Amino acid sequence: MGRGDIKTKKGKIANNSFGKTRSSKTAKKTTTPAAAAAKKTS
Repeated sequence: MGRGDIKTKKGKIANNSFGKTRSSKTAKKTTTPAAAAAKKTS
């Protein structure tokens, strides 16, 4: 589990590749602001 292992984040960085472990885009928040506000009030 190091730079040679492509399945790990460190390996993806070393290989300059993206995937599930290291996505190229930032992760979106799954909850909407309205749903988050409803969760806080109840």
